[in-house]
Amino acid sequence: MIHKKSVRGTVLATAVLAALVVSCGTTPEPVRPASGANASDGAGATPYPDEAYAPSTGEKVRDAFATLQATLNDSCAKDCGYFLGRVNKELQELDRAMKDDPKGPGHFPEPIQKMTELNKTLGGDASFENLEKHEKQLIATRDFINTWMQDHPDDYR
Repeated sequence: MIHKKSVRGTVLATAVLAALVVSCGTTPEPVRPASGANASDGAGATPYPDEAYAPSTGEKVRDAFATLQATLNDSCAKDCGYFLGRVNKELQELDRAMKDDPKGPGHFPEPIQKMTELNKTLGGDASFENLEKHEKQLIATRDFINTWMQDHPDDYR
């Protein structure tokens, strides 16, 4: 009798574990656009070739500013592609948050103007090659917005 119970318990435990492994191990990989032959010349460029760098929506100004500030001590020294993509993503999220803020976009005129200039320069191309080409303006925009926000603490606290 004891032998039958231990076999049933083992079978039941195995079935439960198998179900957990199947349900937890089947997370699909995100679909990433294929890079074409013209990716480096910008002809087939997409605004966010890697979805990890695509801006999210619905963020508050203080949260978007905090994540932008997290890039202040980083540089291209370790992984330039990641760094530039992240700075651009954080800037785009802050721009969107400022435009969506209940105070209205007129409350953030200088940062939004700087973002408009940056986005015009980037031309919708967030590829590494384009971000690297405009690295100086990208970093200058980040630094300008950081300084502006520091001078307006009520806007992010």
